[in-house]
Amino acid sequence: MRRFLSGNEAVARGAYEAGVKLAVGYPGTPSTEILETLAEEYRSIYSEWSPNEKVAFEVGIGASLGGARALVTMKHVGLNVAADPFMTFAYTGVNGGFVLISADDPEMHSSQNEQDNRFYAKFAQIPFLEPSDSQESKDFVLKAFEISEKFDTPVMLRMTTRISHSKGIIEENEPVKIESVGFKRDMQKYVMIPANAKKRHLIVTQRLEKLQQYSEETELNVIENNGSKIGIISGGIAYQYAKDNLPDADYLKIGFGFPLPIEKIRKFVSSHQKVLVIEELEPYYEEIIHAAGIKIEGKKYFSRLGELSPYKVALGLKEAGLLDKTAGAQIAPAELFPRPPILCPGCPHRGAYMALKKLGVAVTGDIGCYTLGVLPPLEYLDTCICMGASIGNAIGMEKVGGYQKGVVAVIGDSTFLHSGITGLLDAVYNKSNITVIILDNRVTAMTGGQQHPATGYTLMGETTKRVNFIELAKALGVESVHEVDPYDYQGLIKTIEGEINREGPSVIITNRPCVLMPKRIGDRPYRVIAEDCNGCSACFRIGCPAIASSKELTEHNRPKAIIDPVLCTGCSLCAQVCQPEAIVPTGEPVKVK
Repeated sequence: MRRFLSGNEAVARGAYEAGVKLAVGYPGTPSTEILETLAEEYRSIYSEWSPNEKVAFEVGIGASLGGARALVTMKHVGLNVAADPFMTFAYTGVNGGFVLISADDPEMHSSQNEQDNRFYAKFAQIPFLEPSDSQESKDFVLKAFEISEKFDTPVMLRMTTRISHSKGIIEENEPVKIESVGFKRDMQKYVMIPANAKKRHLIVTQRLEKLQQYSEETELNVIENNGSKIGIISGGIAYQYAKDNLPDADYLKIGFGFPLPIEKIRKFVSSHQKVLVIEELEPYYEEIIHAAGIKIEGKKYFSRLGELSPYKVALGLKEAGLLDKTAGAQIAPAELFPRPPILCPGCPHRGAYMALKKLGVAVTGDIGCYTLGVLPPLEYLDTCICMGASIGNAIGMEKVGGYQKGVVAVIGDSTFLHSGITGLLDAVYNKSNITVIILDNRVTAMTGGQQHPATGYTLMGETTKRVNFIELAKALGVESVHEVDPYDYQGLIKTIEGEINREGPSVIITNRPCVLMPKRIGDRPYRVIAEDCNGCSACFRIGCPAIASSKELTEHNRPKAIIDPVLCTGCSLCAQVCQPEAIVPTGEPVKVK
């Protein structure tokens, strides 16, 4: 059977065909759809969201040690969180096959950096595979499990945004029959005290020698001989872009990226007049090939910043003298209308930022929809480093007296559960005079609305215990905990003002769900009474996409406001800041399909 699937959907299909028993991860673009597809289409596989990537990785290890095949998914920065178990599991090896999906995000479409996780595989000395289309995304999952069990090692499958989200036709096959081998007690293999770890490190080195030979022989690294004097070494999506521009060149396509097939590369380079390495982000292939004393070129022509494209590859090939100067014009990027990200109409985070800006406090931020508070017109967020960092940043700033008007950390519900709890514990333990606002919108919103431990549902749709943030904060030792309505602008200002002047740490929890999930806030949108609007622009400054300038001007030649009733969610914030009280609810509920 043939199907048209994205790379992520193909990975899910591959997990099903490979006989995976457990799949686990934490949502993060561009990896999220893998587990969502498994939970929706392949219910025979137990799938779960963990509170963070470290826990997810450890759950996957447990399944592998229990004798079953396990798949663990995360975006590239998630592996930073899971690096501790990742590095040691490379020593212990597996029982059942173990595959890690690391989804990199070149160009930082939805990330705070664009680190290249191919180096993580080399760092841990485990093999990684890199598909270049949806078919390979499926096939490489099965191959990765075979390699994992053959060489007793975790294996990384490195995806990127374009591969994860682009679609292609795949051939589906029946699942392989894999019997669980069960748990086998082996304390010297799995208990990493120094004495055992020293022995396992030797085994890792010996395993690497076997993997090196496998890399030379495997069909995952294939030479495409077209009789050309020009050779291209590439892999992943960069391979597709190179083929678009130079279809008649000879290619050494890399699918098995660590260890690289050095002797195959050496032979390939020696048989061509000129060889270029085309790879996205860092010069990973290039540095290893150069270190082996093999003469090639690469980043001299292709940037290490951002993702590649057919057009960018064409420019590099022109500069290298391998493409006619007029070629590639047909694939030049089109001029697109700019679409900057913005908080949705009625987003509950908007009220919090309006209040914080009014009070003039320092705001340490975190990873989530609320990070958009840094953009115009709100423009009130001072830091964003990584998941959970807001609380630690606030503690450090307060301890050195960095800002006298007070320091407030803002963090989302899913992010707080991911890695904010320990930061709050630090604030209590070290008696920090900070205020933490948990912006609880009841869902992991930025990645599309996934469940987490405070939603009351699992990934597979089962009801479960729901974390109570108030009780959790009190259990950690916070004495002042408040729940507030983020649409009550004056009430929010009053609560925050009281807490920033309080001794010791305090927590404020907002209690409005995401406006998109599961339903609209209110059924009555707001409207502007045109004759009462004085053009003060206060409503424009909250940055709501439902509010726009009308063609009607005031006597002072200032534009009056107009509200789109379809976009308006009825949150009332614009009405609360309108000085002439020209914004009121409509008389009839809006009908939303």
